[in-house]
Amino acid sequence: MVTPAPSLPKDFSQLSLTEAAELLAARKLPPVDRWHPEREGDSAMEIRADGSWYHEGGRINRHAMVKLFSTILRREPDGSHVLVTPAEKLRIAVEDTPFRAVEMKSEGEGRTRKLVFRLDTDDLVMAGPDHVLSFGRDPDSPDPRLHVRGTIGNGLEARIDRALYYEIVEIALAEGDPPAIWSNGARFPLVDA
Repeated sequence: MVTPAPSLPKDFSQLSLTEAAELLAARKLPPVDRWHPEREGDSAMEIRADGSWYHEGGRINRHAMVKLFSTILRREPDGSHVLVTPAEKLRIAVEDTPFRAVEMKSEGEGRTRKLVFRLDTDDLVMAGPDHVLSFGRDPDSPDPRLHVRGTIGNGLEARIDRALYYEIVEIALAEGDPPAIWSNGARFPLVDA
């Protein structure tokens, strides 16, 4: 049985980096990458660009349901998205990215900085070598994203909300030339190579 992510024990802004790291270490997700059921179909679900989830055209308003479904979400090698259990694999339409990074906590400076993001599903992700930040190749049209899980380059990503992106840019501009942001030992330039 899959259980949804626990609710944060307190307001994200009050969470210390140590507490965030403990929550990240305790998080256990279903092994969706190892599940390859024969039964396939369509879920009649979609995730819209604003991060809202719909089933058969009606918005899913129960946050606990969205959190639960998000734990069994996987991106396929062809770029499509599926909800997968040991018994079945159901297609789900994703307009942009399946997650949105809606809050950010930054501790440290330069190379010692650590950035933890809260997603719209209340999951926490610390940017770093396994959870890369990317900003797109065009500085005039940024495409800020955070790798959440799966294979880097074809995994699940979160769209970084505009206010957080501007906060990242401000930090990066203050810390270096060319502008880049560090997190958990990894350096992320504001324009992808």
